[in-house]
Amino acid sequence: MKKILGILVLSYLLVGCTTIETKKVKSDSIKIVDGDTIVLNGEKIRFSGIDTPELKQTCTKGDEKIFCGISAKKILVKKIGNEIPKCISEGKDYFKRTLAECFVNGESLSRFLVRSGYAFAFRKYSKKFVEDEEFAKVNKLGLWSMTFQYPWDYRKNKT
Repeated sequence: MKKILGILVLSYLLVGCTTIETKKVKSDSIKIVDGDTIVLNGEKIRFSGIDTPELKQTCTKGDEKIFCGISAKKILVKKIGNEIPKCISEGKDYFKRTLAECFVNGESLSRFLVRSGYAFAFRKYSKKFVEDEEFAKVNKLGLWSMTFQYPWDYRKNKT
C-alpha cells in the first residue's frame, strides 16, 4: 500500500512540473509574442513570476518617449537568438496559457529579463525574482532608468 501511495504522489509531482519537450524542433517553431509570452510548438507559454510592459505601453527617459513593451520584447528576441528554450511547466493561468519558467543554455529567461530591468517580479503570484528586481532597481538598469507605469497598473487603467 505504501509503495502504491508513493508512486501516486511521485506521479502527481511529476505531472505538476513537466518539461515541455523541445527535441527535434525546427527553429521556426517558436514565436515571441511579447516580453513574457512565447509560442513554442504551437503552445502559448506565459513566463511565470514576472510581468513585462505591454507592447503599446510607453515609458519616458528625459524627453524621449520609448515603447518599453517593444524594448522588452527585443531584449528577449536577442537573448533567445536561434536557440529553442526549454520550459518547465507550472500549470495554466486564467487565460489557459501554460505558465512556465523557460531557459536558454541553462539560463532562466525570466531571471535575465528581471535582472536586466526589462521585467518586474510579479509579486502578486511569486516572490522568486524579487532579489533580481532589486538588483536592477539599485543599478538603474532597463526600465529602472526611465519613468514607467507597472504593467499591471497600465492594464488596469486601460479597461
